Amino acid sequence: MLIIMNKKKITTLILNETNSLSSYYEKFSDGKVKCIDDEISFDLPNNWEWCRFSSIYWQLTDGTHSTPKYTQSGIPFLSVKDMSTGKLSFTNTKFISEEEHKLLSQRCHPCKGDLLLSKVGTTGIPLIINDDREFSIFVSLALIKFFPQFIDSSFLITLLKSPLVQMQVKENTRGVGNKNWVLAAIANTLLAIPPLQEQKRIVEKIAIIRPYSEGYAYSENKLSHLNKEIKSILKKSILQEAIQGRLVPQDDSEEPASFLLQHIKDEKLGLVKVGKLKKKDVIDSTIFRGEDNKYFEKRGKDVVCIDDEIPFDIPDSWTWCRIKDIFLINPKNNAQDDIDAAFIPMEKIDATYLSSFTYSTKKWGEIKKGFTHFADGDVAFAKITPCFQNRKSMILRGLPNGIGAGTTELKVLRSYGATIINEYLLFFLESSYFVDEATFKGTANQQRIISGYLENKLFPLPPLQEQQRIVDAVLSTWQVL
Repeated sequence: MLIIMNKKKITTLILNETNSLSSYYEKFSDGKVKCIDDEISFDLPNNWEWCRFSSIYWQLTDGTHSTPKYTQSGIPFLSVKDMSTGKLSFTNTKFISEEEHKLLSQRCHPCKGDLLLSKVGTTGIPLIINDDREFSIFVSLALIKFFPQFIDSSFLITLLKSPLVQMQVKENTRGVGNKNWVLAAIANTLLAIPPLQEQKRIVEKIAIIRPYSEGYAYSENKLSHLNKEIKSILKKSILQEAIQGRLVPQDDSEEPASFLLQHIKDEKLGLVKVGKLKKKDVIDSTIFRGEDNKYFEKRGKDVVCIDDEIPFDIPDSWTWCRIKDIFLINPKNNAQDDIDAAFIPMEKIDATYLSSFTYSTKKWGEIKKGFTHFADGDVAFAKITPCFQNRKSMILRGLPNGIGAGTTELKVLRSYGATIINEYLLFFLESSYFVDEATFKGTANQQRIISGYLENKLFPLPPLQEQQRIVDAVLSTWQVL
């Protein structure tokens, strides 16, 4: 039997054995008895006792409930933010006058060796004061003056951090936003107390095993993070292997990618003839390796060494080219105002590697101005952070009447003829090479890729049949993931 005493009441926890069953009861000073079996979560050794928190201290109070008048210097005035790490910090504290501190100390006077508990906001953080400095506290902190001759301070901190207490903190805090662990709930917290010497032995044992437990916790967190991120890591790795020509074998019987560049040029010249493309957009650009094994770019009559731009080696049957030379960027649609079209704001584009999106249907006349145009067969990606890093990108398919418009934060690419498979382009846009190397401008909350990053990005172009083998290999691998 353990008598629990404080100024307001005397209660007793009694282990009652009847019919070979053990039950716990709490007896109050008015003679009432209450069964508390539902609060007892485990059995204790014979020389341990269950008790309420109120039995191990002689004073429980909290800081001032009124905001004091702050001064430039003086006595530190601490709140929960000054002990949120579990250690008392005087680095960024506010100050009050010595006169106000003396007034507040009449009710709540923190001293070295006392216990502080966070009770508002982030609740349940315990701390033993180990500083001789004078300070006052705000209402977000509770001050407990306990009996150190019966309760080891290090054991008390361990006990208060234990699941036994922290679960009670969680269950007994009030409020939704700024939660409050009120003093009555603190006083009523159920504790498991061993003899003093055993408390000290527990503390000593914990000091020995803590490095091992912390190491285990670190490894466990690292493993948990890896398990959580492994699919994304593998997908990034697979895409990087894919665009470097390492995912599938090459076939010497296939037309090299240089033939695709000629097809693209022929397609562009055809569009010039019908007035859908300007002649200045058809520039004879070729990237090649010179006799010195360095890479050069010939653009018109100019030849420039670009060896420092080449990010990695590619197979001999592949070729490097600029995005702006092989895709039509941000094309425009020409359609009747009264036909149905797809409307896709940013929130309808999923952050996924598999180009998932939804749309609402609107009349083309409602959305043709002030939005980005796209059509079936185009590939689009978000150019703004964090959507860009989250790989919000899509292959446009199944649009009403084959057209649509959406957020202005999109970049849209359209292939010239049957030269580049859309899935391969999508995988390139989602690769670490394209995403991680991007640079941005703008405010912290709204940064966009810089002008020219997409247009001038070097694109590793494989032969058409190899593009399809790459797409098939990526999709089959992702199905396993």
